[in-house]
Amino acid sequence: MRATKGDQLVQHGRIVGQHDRIAEIVEVMGAEGTLPYRVRFEDGHEAVCSPGADSEIRHRDTAR
Repeated sequence: MRATKGDQLVQHGRIVGQHDRIAEIVEVMGAEGTLPYRVRFEDGHEAVCSPGADSEIRHRDTAR
């Protein structure tokens, strides 16, 4: 899993009825875009995380 600052981290719900959580990656703490990441969730909460298989990185559009 590799990311850059500004990408989105999507944590998929693990149980029926649980919504996905979307966070912006504000800092990549690993070498060359690897884990862990400092993220900011939609409610403003920040956390350091090492996402697992239930997560995906949505890369920002570089054409902007």
